Amino acid sequence: MAILLKEINSIIDGKITGDESIGISNLAKIEEAQKGDLTFLYLQPYEKYFQVTKASAILVKEGFNKTRKDITYIEVKEPNKAFAKLVRHFFKPEFPLEGIDKTAFIHPEAELGNNISIGRNVVISKGCKLGDNIKIFHNTVLSDNVVIGDNALIFQNVSIREKCQIGKNVIIHPGTVIGSDGFGYNTDENGNYQKIPQIGIVIIEDDVELGANVTIDRAAIGATIIRKGVKIDNLVQIAHNVEVGENTVISAQTGISGSAKIGKNCILTGQVGMIGHITIADKVIILAQSGISKSISKPGIYFGSPAKELSVAKKIEAHIRNLPGYAEKINLLEKELAALKDEINNLKKQ
Repeated sequence: MAILLKEINSIIDGKITGDESIGISNLAKIEEAQKGDLTFLYLQPYEKYFQVTKASAILVKEGFNKTRKDITYIEVKEPNKAFAKLVRHFFKPEFPLEGIDKTAFIHPEAELGNNISIGRNVVISKGCKLGDNIKIFHNTVLSDNVVIGDNALIFQNVSIREKCQIGKNVIIHPGTVIGSDGFGYNTDENGNYQKIPQIGIVIIEDDVELGANVTIDRAAIGATIIRKGVKIDNLVQIAHNVEVGENTVISAQTGISGSAKIGKNCILTGQVGMIGHITIADKVIILAQSGISKSISKPGIYFGSPAKELSVAKKIEAHIRNLPGYAEKINLLEKELAALKDEINNLKKQ
């Protein structure tokens, strides 16, 4: 069913240039959009698609140069956020799961809230406490005394080990493991590794989202803590006793070693590695493939391995790229210096 563009615009309060009465039946990427679609343009690399897109309407930044007359524009401050808002409003994904499947095991001493949906082969162990409006999909296992808050959405094949605590409105994607043992060993007198018991827990606060195949280790003692509003991408490893501050975002393939503390509103992009027992300040951005070998005490953007402030890292990277030229210049200078020494020696002999 088509929705009038002016109705769509009432959600985002943009400025329309063109036909506000056209019908929109789909939201699409600019390079794939067809007639009847609404698309958006935000990043410079996609500007090349503007002249060829077949979309009927497009979200653009305020003041955009509207060179095409065959397309309707909606000008907004941030087209990407406006587009996401429309997706949430008109196309919010649904995850159908109703009731409790007969193959699920629920221990008699587990406590379940209202409106709980549980999929096939789910295990809910002794002492677990589940809030209201929770969905737990197939093959997920909750060990003893796990606590899960209201409105949690837990997808397939998730494992949550004993005593771990999950807050409200948490989303956990398939394959994630919460509360596995931290990597803790000591060597004995013969050099053999002896396991240190990991007797702590994991605490996941409200409004956290964990991607697929995330692993969060339980603390050796105390708690590994993921604070409110944190978003973690797929394939992230968080070791024992780590604390991640509120509203921090961590991208894929990042590894955080034990007892590291990350501040609020930080961004760790892909494949960041961090040693243990260090502290990262609030509002720090760490760029992809950086290695963090010491604490970062002030906000800013950091890059490299070991990571440095971006301005410093760029200078070092520029010098590294110029090393072949530097080597050539040094060789030339050495030859000139040798010739000059020979000339001096010859003059002394005269």
